[in-house]
Amino acid sequence: MMEDPLSGELKPVDFAAIRDYIPELNRFKLHLAWRSLSVPIDSSNCKPQTWRQIVELISSNYDDYDGFVVLHGTDTMSFTASALSFMLENLTKPVILTGSQLPLGRLRTDGKENLITAIEIAGTRQEDGRSLNEVCIFFEDQLFRGNRTFKYNTEDFDAFDSPNYPNLANAGIHIHYKKQYFLPKPSQSMVVRKNMDSNLAVLTFFPGITQNYAESVAETPGVRAIILHTYGSGNVPDFDWLERILMAAKSKGVILVNVSQCKQGFVEQGRYATSAVLSRCKVWSAGDMTLEATITKLMYLIGAQVPPETLEFAFHDSLRGERTTFTSLV
Repeated sequence: MMEDPLSGELKPVDFAAIRDYIPELNRFKLHLAWRSLSVPIDSSNCKPQTWRQIVELISSNYDDYDGFVVLHGTDTMSFTASALSFMLENLTKPVILTGSQLPLGRLRTDGKENLITAIEIAGTRQEDGRSLNEVCIFFEDQLFRGNRTFKYNTEDFDAFDSPNYPNLANAGIHIHYKKQYFLPKPSQSMVVRKNMDSNLAVLTFFPGITQNYAESVAETPGVRAIILHTYGSGNVPDFDWLERILMAAKSKGVILVNVSQCKQGFVEQGRYATSAVLSRCKVWSAGDMTLEATITKLMYLIGAQVPPETLEFAFHDSLRGERTTFTSLV
C-alpha cells in the first residue's frame, strides 16, 4: 500500500509514480518495467483469480526479462507465494514477492529497502551458473522460499519466518546466497497451471470443539478436501462422533489432510494414541508443510484434475520444495 503524504489515506501503489517515492530505482543498471493488475486490490481481497492474473502477467513477459518482482500486501503474501510456486511449473527465473509493514510514503517505511533489494536479487545472475529459479519472499534482509513461509509478526519489520527450511540469502552490506538450498534448475520449459479449485474447508481443533461445528465444516456443500488443523504433532480428541464424521466424509471421496497448529516441526500420526483415529480414517499427513502451502497445493492438485490413483502420491511428494523429505538437508 502507498500512503498519500497529504491526506494520509492508504491506497494501492501507483506504479506510474513509484520512482517519485523511490528515486534510487533510477540508479539501477537494469531495464525495469512495471505492470499492474487492472484494478489493484488490498491483499485481504486476494483470491485464485488474482493469482491467475499474476501468473498471466509473468508468463506473457517471461521471455523478455531475467526476473520478476511482485509487490504484494503482507496479509496474504505467503498464500500467494505458495500458490505461484505451484502454478509456475518448471520455473527457471526468480519470482520475488515483497512489500512493507509501513506503507510507501511514510518516513520510516521498510518498503523502499525491501523493493530495492528484491529487484537486485531478481536481476542477479549467479556467477557459478547456479540460478535462483523459484518463487521467493524477500523481507527485512532475508530471502525465503515462498511456500515455506508464514506471516508471524504485525509489529516488527521482520514479518515473515520459514521455521522448517533455511533462508536462501541474507542481505547486509553484501547479499550472501545459500546456493546449497536452491531448487535445482528444471530441464523442461515453464508451464503455467491456472486451474485452482478452492472448494476446501479447514477444521481447526480447540478444547470444547462441538459435534455440530465439526459436522457443519465436514458437510460444506461441494467440499473436495478438509484440512484438519490439529494439536502438536498431529493430534485430535478421540471422540466417537469425530471418527464417524471423518469416516462419512471419506466415504464421499473427500480428501482429509492433517496439518499441525505448531509452526515448527512436522506431523507424526500415530505417535500418540489420540491420533490413531486419523490413521483409521486414512488421513494424509502434511508433514512439515505450512497451512498456506497445504491449502494452495490442494487447490493446485484438485484443480489440475490429477487422477485419484496418483493424487495421494503427488500430495506427499515435494513438488516445489514445499515439504522436507528428511534427506534434502543432509
